[in-house]
Amino acid sequence: MRSSITKYFNSYTEAAPLAVFRIGFGIMMLASIIRFWLNGWIEKLYITPKFHFSYYGFEWVKPLGDFTYLLFVICGISAFLVAIGYKYRIAIITFFLSFTYIELIDKTTYLNHYYFISILSFLMIFLPANVYYSIDAWQNVKRSFQKIPRWCIDSIKLLLGIVYFYAGLAKINSDWLFRAMPLKIWLPSKYDIPFLGELMQQEWVAYAFSWSGMFYDLFIPFLLLWKRSRFFAFIMVIIFHVMTRVLFPIGMFPYIMIVSALIFFSPKVHHKILQKISSWFSIRKGKFDNELSLIYKPIERKILTTVVSVFFIIQILFPWRYLLYPGELFWTEEGFRFSWRVMLMEKAGYAEFKVVDGETGKRFYVNNSDFLTPFQEKQMSFQPDFILEYAHFLAEHFRKDGHENIEVYVESYVGLNGRKSVPYISPDVNLLNFADSFKHKTFILPFNDEIKGL
Repeated sequence: MRSSITKYFNSYTEAAPLAVFRIGFGIMMLASIIRFWLNGWIEKLYITPKFHFSYYGFEWVKPLGDFTYLLFVICGISAFLVAIGYKYRIAIITFFLSFTYIELIDKTTYLNHYYFISILSFLMIFLPANVYYSIDAWQNVKRSFQKIPRWCIDSIKLLLGIVYFYAGLAKINSDWLFRAMPLKIWLPSKYDIPFLGELMQQEWVAYAFSWSGMFYDLFIPFLLLWKRSRFFAFIMVIIFHVMTRVLFPIGMFPYIMIVSALIFFSPKVHHKILQKISSWFSIRKGKFDNELSLIYKPIERKILTTVVSVFFIIQILFPWRYLLYPGELFWTEEGFRFSWRVMLMEKAGYAEFKVVDGETGKRFYVNNSDFLTPFQEKQMSFQPDFILEYAHFLAEHFRKDGHENIEVYVESYVGLNGRKSVPYISPDVNLLNFADSFKHKTFILPFNDEIKGL
């Protein structure tokens, strides 16, 4: 066993797949940044809001006002430098830090694929993605290698496999499989899609999509790994992600996953891709084909493999942290984020906050639109950590206005996956008695139903 592991870490493969991945990743990220800018989302999501919801432990990440545009410029430039492989290590570190900072400004904007980009760019810091077909390799022949350790490319495959497989496991639940929720709510609204609109009205289609989505996520990594099924699997990747792009507003994610899946193909395919790029931009590809192998010094290899191993241990274990909490995960959302639970819920909520003088009993109600954008208010209304943070914000705000002995209560109702809306947070609890933490939030009322599954 030990000799097999040693043999694996001493094996080498062509660097071309990692070079193609680096180019595709950089271009996709640059396009995402430009798209975000052109749609006016920088202003709408990060500058206009008066209040931003923080991630626990990252309260020190603050909005930058108009400098947010500069942050996006830095992120976009670093993505471009990653694509061309110029000053790669600095570029990928800069991209990781700037992109992650943007995502940490306000958890209202949390999406699984933003998290995926952050951890993927972190992983790429430790991969030699610039030793082949890059400006770095072109300028310095001592840093140019045609072959790299096999684990460098396999680590990208492993991360993609974890994302897909965990997303498939998360779909093994009674709401998704036996009630076709939330697709049974979402699909009928797509009546205006050409050729498919009528089909989306059929209930059986929601069930078919639910079951096929689960099987797709569970098995696609293995089908991509197996040479005989790889081409068929890649066609499935294209069809699946194009369909999700047509049906749902999930931005660049489908394209990112399609491009990423190319890494499962053989080096021969990637050399053809690079040859085509070379013909477009008059690049002499032969200069990179030097047959040299990147051989790390023992201490360097030990550090790199240790960091990457710890990274994957965290990735494998972290999504299961929800098991440490009582109650229904979809209801409490404790441990829900960062666990590849993609599009599994349709939640709608209502939250009215009451500020009370604890001594006199005088009270007044808060107009949430005075402090939150409609998007923030919607997200806040059904997520307990948002509700708690907002309650503390309100207390601080009204203390500055001269109010004393403040207590904050909320009357809230939430409907989950088509169920009737019911009380969500205990209305008799002064939320200021609780501080945000990783502990279970006892002010969440019980979920009076059962969702079976993982």
